[in-house]
Amino acid sequence: MKNPFKNLQLDPYEQEIEHNLPDITLKQDQTLVDQLAGYAQHTLARKKNINIRLPEKTLIKLKIQASQLGLPYQTYISAVLHQVGAKNNFFRI
Repeated sequence: MKNPFKNLQLDPYEQEIEHNLPDITLKQDQTLVDQLAGYAQHTLARKKNINIRLPEKTLIKLKIQASQLGLPYQTYISAVLHQVGAKNNFFRI
């Protein structure tokens, strides 16, 4: 991994701050980083099939909206549910 700070020039104020910081050596265990990245990727990539009952009119409207966007309706419904689920507040009924 390249060090993005290799050619960094500190101004006098930054040099003073760096000088007053305790000597901290950070070690990065690449194996652990790779393992945690794999866990995160697997968690985010997992999908679960569900069955849902919708009124026919609702499904038709969703299919029309999806076709207007050029998307398969299942993908569109999934995206809509994801947007609602990704927010920290509840959908109001």
